[in-house]
Amino acid sequence: MNAPTAFTSVPVVDISGLFSGNSDDERRVADELGQAARDVGFFYISGTGIPSELFDELLAMTKTFFALPLEEKMTSYIGLSRCHRGYVPRGEEGLEGSAPDLKEAFDTALDLPADDPDYLAGNPMLGPNVWPAIDGFAEVVTTYYQALITVGRALLGAFALALDEDPDVFFRAATKTPSQLRLIHYPFDPDAVDAQGIGAHTDFECFTLLKPTAPGLEVLNGDGEWIDVPPLPDTFVVNVGDMLEVWTNGEFIATSHRVRKVQEERYSFPLFFNVDYHTVVGPLPKFAAAERTRPTLVAGEHLFAQTAQSFGYLRRRLQSGEITLPEGSLGLSSFGQVAVQRGSVT
Repeated sequence: MNAPTAFTSVPVVDISGLFSGNSDDERRVADELGQAARDVGFFYISGTGIPSELFDELLAMTKTFFALPLEEKMTSYIGLSRCHRGYVPRGEEGLEGSAPDLKEAFDTALDLPADDPDYLAGNPMLGPNVWPAIDGFAEVVTTYYQALITVGRALLGAFALALDEDPDVFFRAATKTPSQLRLIHYPFDPDAVDAQGIGAHTDFECFTLLKPTAPGLEVLNGDGEWIDVPPLPDTFVVNVGDMLEVWTNGEFIATSHRVRKVQEERYSFPLFFNVDYHTVVGPLPKFAAAERTRPTLVAGEHLFAQTAQSFGYLRRRLQSGEITLPEGSLGLSSFGQVAVQRGSVT
């Protein structure tokens, strides 16, 4: 695998060529994305074609929701959902035994009907969304979600090209994905000191498309240093997740990142692009070298296991025996630079 690099900044890749219909443009963008995924695992993308007005509408709806009284937000509490949808209050999320993350969130995903067979069968990550009683909220969030899914599919195909794989290798595993869109709010805190907003972690899916409104995001480089990833106008932040690290057996690294507490109010909107729940993800044949250590996983089971270890309501269900982790589940932070540097993967 590529050695982790001691990068000090995050590259910007213009992906407009992915939508040009020109194969040379697509190959050029794919090569740039592949290089960024190998060397850094984090990068900005521009040229998505998503209008700024769409994000402005999402931000306005998000502010309206988080301004509601806590008791009203809690009517959408995520612990009431059977498929991990709804409001995440401050203190709900974080590593067990450590300080909770200093944020609140609202979690959505692919919005399936209540008679969906996977949902009826008890799938913990597939089902209908929960929507607050705010006019236009569901419509705006859904429109934004669908726009980002379109960009995500273009990136998925480009990653396949960067690996010299047929894009269908990935596309046929992305037909009904538990890809999550989170609306996250870090409240204003004039007394903030240097503290954890979200602890160091990798993302559990293939990759993440993120739009933040303020600084605070940091990524870990190969020298163990935390590098700032501030918002840039007209861009999204993309980072490699666990599934791409597994598929490439460490050729692409799911770079560890965190959010530091800042004084200003901050909103953040990550779309975690995933593959279908039952997709078996293991190193592609060209990367299946014996000296590497990435395991074969079921994508949705890995997502659920990591989620269940991160959220208080699910940890309580685990402790009571109401739910169990899938067989072979990994602990948190089993991928990325943190895992490389502590020697649990090579």
